[in-house]
Amino acid sequence: MLRPKEVCVRLGISYSTLSRWVREGRIKAVRIAGGKYRVPESKVRRVAEGQPISKEVRAVIYARVSSSDQKSDLRRQVQHLAQYAPLRVTESSTF
Repeated sequence: MLRPKEVCVRLGISYSTLSRWVREGRIKAVRIAGGKYRVPESKVRRVAEGQPISKEVRAVIYARVSSSDQKSDLRRQVQHLAQYAPLRVTESSTF
C-alpha cells in the first residue's frame, strides 16, 4: 500500500488530481485510521502501465477569431484541430 505522495510521484500527477480520481472511483484507495488513505500498488501499476483508468475518452477543441469577417479562418482552425483530435464536429458546436 502506497501513500498518496508516493503515488503522485510515481504517476507524475498532483495531489489534487489523485484526490479527484479517488473520489470519482477511477483509482481504488483504502481508508485507514484518521481518515487517510493508501493506494494498492497494483492499482498504481495499472495506471502507470497505461491501462485505461476510464472507459470514456474525451477530446475538446477550441478555436476562435476576432470577428465574424474571419469565418473562413475559423473553419480552417477547426479543420486542423479536428485532424489533431479526431471527433465528430457539428456545425452548431463550432459557430
